[in-house]
Amino acid sequence: MSTTPTVPYRLEFSVEVPGTPEQVWQAIATAKGMSSWYLPTELEEHEGGSVHFTIGAEMGSDGHVTGWDPPRRLAFEEDWSALMGKDPDALSPLTTEFLVEAQSGGSCVVRVTSSGFGTGADWESEWWDTLSPGWMPFFDNLRLYLAHFPGQEATPLEAAASHPADAETLWVTMYDALGLGDVGAAVELRGASGTVERVGEQQTLVRLAAPVPGMLSVFAYDEGDGSATAAVRAYMFSADAADYVRREEPAWQSWLQGLSVPARNQ
Repeated sequence: MSTTPTVPYRLEFSVEVPGTPEQVWQAIATAKGMSSWYLPTELEEHEGGSVHFTIGAEMGSDGHVTGWDPPRRLAFEEDWSALMGKDPDALSPLTTEFLVEAQSGGSCVVRVTSSGFGTGADWESEWWDTLSPGWMPFFDNLRLYLAHFPGQEATPLEAAASHPADAETLWVTMYDALGLGDVGAAVELRGASGTVERVGEQQTLVRLAAPVPGMLSVFAYDEGDGSATAAVRAYMFSADAADYVRREEPAWQSWLQGLSVPARNQ
């Protein structure tokens, strides 16, 4: 097996979203915009500018802007080796490109390409296999953000708790406890009312209407060590969002930790 990063990996997809190219650009190429549908983001808005995505409490990804052509093209590189905890020369940078193409009827197509070079190790192909299912739900967030909250700044809400269960069992427990339904269903989530916008594998996206408007994603995933994590990630909008998050984030955390999940193999 090669010890230099010459094995190519590539992920390509496109999504249609509402809005003008300028509105889409604001959402995908500014720190405020990215943080309102993706991960907490720091971004210097020019070629050569630094990029940082906060992935978790103690994890992040660093990079820099390599292409800047508003409102059409954004490209950036992330330090894939550092992100994976590998030697600096073990992997190429991880390159991502967004292309925005205006469509008739007031929408745009965003074409997304991610690519990199590795050594051909098994974990690399496994990581790329999980990249698409892990990333794609965010683009439903983008579509919802541009449809209902364009240009607005989100107050994020995040909570997660690990349980000694598999993700499927944990997800069924969460789904039933919250009374989630199919796309279009009206739901009440711990005092917040909204509409189901997307149902994925062990993941549901809800657009909240009251008491504070926003987007809330509920999901479960395997940790790979016999445990699974139940999580909530929300983006809240309006002047009341900060107070709401200050109150509700610890309440969601407590709720997730208190889930009664059936034991394994029973």
